[in-house]
Amino acid sequence: MFNIEEELKKLPNKPGVYVMRDRENHIIYVGKAISLKNRVRQYFRKNDKTARIQKMVSLIDHFEYIVVDNEAEALILECNLIKKNRPKFNVLLKDDKTYPYIKIDLSSDYPGIYITRRIIKDGSKYFGPYANPGSAKEMVNFIKEKYKIRQCRTLKERTRPCLNYHIHKCFAPCMGYITKEEYRKQIEEIIDLLEGKTDKLVKELETQMKEASYNLDFEKAAYIRDKIQAIERVSERQKVSNLSENNIDVIGIAKSELQVCIEIFFVRNSKMIGREHYFYTDLKDMENSEILSGFIKQYYLDNPNIPNKIMIREEIEDKEAIEKWLSTLLEKKVEIKTPKKGEKLRFVEMAENNAKVTLENKEKDKSEILMELKTVLNLDKLPRKIETYDISNISGEYMVAGMCVMQDGEIKKNLSRRFKIKTVFGQDDPRCMEEVITRRLKHSIENPNGGFGKLPDAIFADGGITQIRAAQKAIEKYKLTIPVFGMVKNDKHQTRALMNDKKQELEISQNLMNLITRFQDTVHDTAITYHRKLRDRQITKSELDEIEGIGEVKKKALLKHFGSVKKIKNATIEELMQVKGITKKIAENIKKI
Repeated sequence: MFNIEEELKKLPNKPGVYVMRDRENHIIYVGKAISLKNRVRQYFRKNDKTARIQKMVSLIDHFEYIVVDNEAEALILECNLIKKNRPKFNVLLKDDKTYPYIKIDLSSDYPGIYITRRIIKDGSKYFGPYANPGSAKEMVNFIKEKYKIRQCRTLKERTRPCLNYHIHKCFAPCMGYITKEEYRKQIEEIIDLLEGKTDKLVKELETQMKEASYNLDFEKAAYIRDKIQAIERVSERQKVSNLSENNIDVIGIAKSELQVCIEIFFVRNSKMIGREHYFYTDLKDMENSEILSGFIKQYYLDNPNIPNKIMIREEIEDKEAIEKWLSTLLEKKVEIKTPKKGEKLRFVEMAENNAKVTLENKEKDKSEILMELKTVLNLDKLPRKIETYDISNISGEYMVAGMCVMQDGEIKKNLSRRFKIKTVFGQDDPRCMEEVITRRLKHSIENPNGGFGKLPDAIFADGGITQIRAAQKAIEKYKLTIPVFGMVKNDKHQTRALMNDKKQELEISQNLMNLITRFQDTVHDTAITYHRKLRDRQITKSELDEIEGIGEVKKKALLKHFGSVKKIKNATIEELMQVKGITKKIAENIKKI
């Protein structure tokens, strides 16, 4: 039995990381401390705490800690544990929003340039992130057009150049028509362009243009002239400030009652080369400094584009530790600045204003959707949380259900749940619906702080009046008043309307119809995917797992090689023996099925 009071007495006065766990042993918070003894004890003292911290402390069943040598080590460990476990009370950078980067493969003799959303340590250089994927694509297309670098994924020797060479879009390094040195010179220019060093680049190109003109190579001079003009146009679009620093990220924050928005400007050579934003919910009672600290640590953990300077409005508690950590990663000095006046303060304010506008626009869209739902559904309050359910089976076999959640007008795929039907035998979708909603409601009633969260403000059933009444039966068991509506489809299996329990189809706007359609499609995909998974697992199990000599590894190898159980059964002994680990004896056993 874990005694919190006794364990608090044992805490060492050393730097480290502490991990808070709930009754189910789930990690709910990870933090770091210069002194574990002082920091962890603060949570359990009778002092003023925010509502969020009070809720967290009420859920703590036990805690553990890891002692390290210094605060910098504690910071790195804290970041890694948060990234791995994603505790519910930490500031979390969302994983469902990955931005593209431009990648240059410097390990190649003739580097290629690509768009990627995955950063790996392979010797390549990455630029970004680009909040607008179209901007990344536009930049890559611009580079390929103006620099004529290779466009093939793998560089292979050819007997003749490809079409790109003939239409003047590639110098054909595969044929040796350009030397490695000449090609590398192009790559260095592209890197300067992507890093925002356009003034330096234009000067170098002007020198090359004059030299080509002096040598009467007017075709080359014209090519360089066009390149200069294109670069200057790109540079002009990027210019936003007369800041003198070369490499800055500017972070602004805006809050509302529902969300927090963080906006980042990427400034390179006094030009803004990109921006992006992130949204967080349920953080309104957190201090801005705490939000910014958590965000910076997670954002730069795996980011290869660490700037020399980060500018923010608020002073953060662990500024020195973060600066030391980032400096180690970059192998150059990194500073976190909070400007108080002048152009730098104006730029932080610009980031904050943009965060505010971004937040207002998003909430305006949400607010309009929620208000329309409240009016159309004739509800007393805004339906901030709506759940929808769908049943999936084939002739009563492998019966499952999917549940999806719409929170504040947004479909939250991470809150989706899947159910195996337990009490219904044979095809009876309404009874399945009743069972699933009964089980779901029971979860929140018995454990309000559990994985299902609070009860929904409304329930949408995939179907018409029969499914509505089945859901109402489940709700009546607990004497609850949760309104139920049906999402009705037409003969082509497309969402047609919302229906109330009086079989009336509700008139809604096209925007709301589009959202309801996505909601219905999402829950249908959740249910059908789970159904197929169970069905395929059962088929695979019944056919292969009973064969002597086949375990999990050989089964996976066979399925990977042939693609399906049917193809495995139709294969010859010789074909089966081509799979690693499949002997003649095992192949003969397979042929007996």
